[in-house]
Order: sequence, then structure tokens, then C-alpha cells
Amino acid sequence: MARRITIVGAGPTGLIAALRLAEAGAAVTLHERMPSPARKFLMAGRGGLNLTHSEPMDRFLGRYGAAAAHLQPVIDAFPPTALRAFADELGETTFVGSSGRVFPKSMKASPLLRAWLRRLDALGVKLETRHEWIGFGGPGEDRFLTADGSVETVAADATLLALGGASWPRLGADGRFVPILEEAGVAVTPLAPANVGFSVAWSETFRDRFAGTPLKNIAIRYRSEHIRGEAMIASYGIEGGAVYALSGALRAEAAAGGAEITIDLMPQLDVAEIARRIARQRPNESLSNRLRKAVKLAPVAINLLREARPDLPRAPEDLAALIKELPLRLGPPAGLERAISTAGGVAFDALDEKLMLKARPGTFVAGEMLDWEAPTGGYLLQGCFATGVAAAEGIKAWLALGSSDASEPTPKSLA
Repeated sequence: MARRITIVGAGPTGLIAALRLAEAGAAVTLHERMPSPARKFLMAGRGGLNLTHSEPMDRFLGRYGAAAAHLQPVIDAFPPTALRAFADELGETTFVGSSGRVFPKSMKASPLLRAWLRRLDALGVKLETRHEWIGFGGPGEDRFLTADGSVETVAADATLLALGGASWPRLGADGRFVPILEEAGVAVTPLAPANVGFSVAWSETFRDRFAGTPLKNIAIRYRSEHIRGEAMIASYGIEGGAVYALSGALRAEAAAGGAEITIDLMPQLDVAEIARRIARQRPNESLSNRLRKAVKLAPVAINLLREARPDLPRAPEDLAALIKELPLRLGPPAGLERAISTAGGVAFDALDEKLMLKARPGTFVAGEMLDWEAPTGGYLLQGCFATGVAAAEGIKAWLALGSSDASEPTPKSLA
């Protein structure tokens, strides 16, 4: 009789684990709170599905910051090349973009997901939608609130929790697992927004005119960190890739009372060259015209200078220095409902090396529920896929060491 596996959460983490376990002969049931699977995955694909990144592995692993040591064996076992091969097997050939990011040629998530679900269906994987996990039952049991309001208790040989974090809660992941796990004795680092924008006290004029306008080809510095990229002026503050990459470092200070960054509006030129170009312009022209002609600053950048210094300096050297180091005071980060991903989650100390909960033998955790964060650029999905594969391998090892009686829902401890 096939071993019974309960997987909670039908995002990429749960789906890749379901595939690995079903291919190993397990009877897998996916339980999803939403009416359909992988809603956040589909949303991520709307702007081009960035699956992973092609940079060297040492730099790649460094993107995971404090969690890199925990994730290294997991990603080594399922690296970016393995993720690309997985997509290829489902008929979605990938390519490396100019930035090093990896995309399917279709640039969409939906073709990959459809092929994936067909494969799962062919393997007999069941999908139960509108099933909200509400906690543990007895040994080997999980409890679900169903669409009709009834509570269903499901027994299995092993469970994988892949409930996601708490960002974009309208897509399914809302962090409700935190008090449940804490009550069960599982250490959970408080959830916080990651890859998120920050509030800025814009003037009404600037906000009304430039909200939704990009700041292209800039660099942002915070303490020793320096990120080149783009940002976006938002009505509440500033967001975008370069800001997101610094959000982990900025979050605590900004939330505690504010943090200051500096923006280099012309990272391709040094101060001396900018000053030289400004000095060549006719001094009787308006400052905006001089900046536009000298260094082709966009209106949003020129007005951002005025936000920082209403009395802009006229001397070319002083103006060039401000262009290269524009100070911007940031307030608290936007909430989880605006964040791309979630920091915090189940502490790695609460897990064994197979991603099984020490407090709940037979229950494994993977994906964004775990206490790690990473910038955008393919690192988020890579982490979710790799931990899903690792948890599936952990479950296979657990069941191999468990009781030979397939009806027994609680395998022996690995200890």
C-alpha cells in the first residue's frame, strides 16, 4: 500500500515536492486554501517569469545572507541548472537574459504550470482546494477547514507544510501558521516584509506629478552596500529593484525611526565630468535646462534634487556632488500586503537536517515559511523549489526508516 503524504500549500514548493514524492510511488494529496493552485506563482509570471539566475554559485549563495549556510546544501542538491532542466522537461525551454536572469522562452508562468499540473494528475496526485490548514490533530494528523465550514481531519504517513510567507495575502499566503506552530513548540522568527518599498515624506507637488515614474540607471548606497539598478517613485515613497535589494539591511533602522540612503543619479559619470558638462552650459539658462542638456537628467531626477535641496546650488561642482550623492530619508517599510516576499519564518534550529520539525516528527517545512530571504532576480523561486525538493527527499528518507506497515501514520523517529 502506498505511503500517504499530505502537502499543505499548492505553490511551487508544494508542487515540486508532490511531483518528487508521487514519482517515488507515494499517494500524495495537495491541500490548498485558495480556489486554484499557485496564484502567487502566476502573478510573478505576469512581468516575465524569472525562474533563477545564472551567476557563479559562490555569488549566488551569497544572496541569501545569514541563511546561506543553511541553504547551501539544499541548493547544491538542486541548483539553478536542475531547475532549468525541470522546466525543459515540462516543455518550457529556458534562456539567460542580458542581466544573467533565467526565464522560460514563453516568459510566462501559465504554460509551465499547466504542464506541471498535467504531470501531477497523471501520477495520481489529488488536489483539494478551499482546504485551509488550521492545525495539528493527533500523531500523523492535520486538520482542515473546508469550503462548507466543516472541519476535516486527515491522517498521513508524513506532512509537508508549504504555506508560503505572508506577503500578497490576497493570493493565499497570510502567515496564519505562526501562532499554530508556536503553540506546538516551534520557534518562529517574526514575519516581516522583504523586497519592499519605504515611505518618504514627498511634497504634495512632487508626489502628484511623479508617482508611478521610474528612476532609471541609478545607484543607491546604504552604509557599505551599493546597488545599481532602477527605482520607482510611489505615492507613499520609493520602491523598485534597487530599493528591494537593500530592504533587508534597511528594514530595522527605517522602522525604528528612519534611515538615510544616498542616490547616485549618474553612476556612469564621476563628479568632475558632471561638473565639466554643467559648466559648459550657458549660465543664464534655467537650472532645469542646464541639467537636461548637460547630463540628460530626466524631469523626475531634477525634481528629486529639488526635494532634497529646495535651494539647489548653482556652482557646477556643488551641483555635481549632489547629483552623485543625493540624500533621501526613508520612513518605515510598506506592509506585508505590498511586499514581494517575507522575511522571518520557521527557525532552522527548529528543524533537523532533513527539514523535519523537531517538535513534530513526520512534519516537514519548506519554501517561504522558512526563515530566509533573498532579493528578486530568481533567488526567491530557486529557494522555494530547492527547499521543496529537499523536503521531499527528507520525507522519502523518513518513510524508508519508518514502520513497514503502510497503514501506520506515525513513522519512527530519525533520532
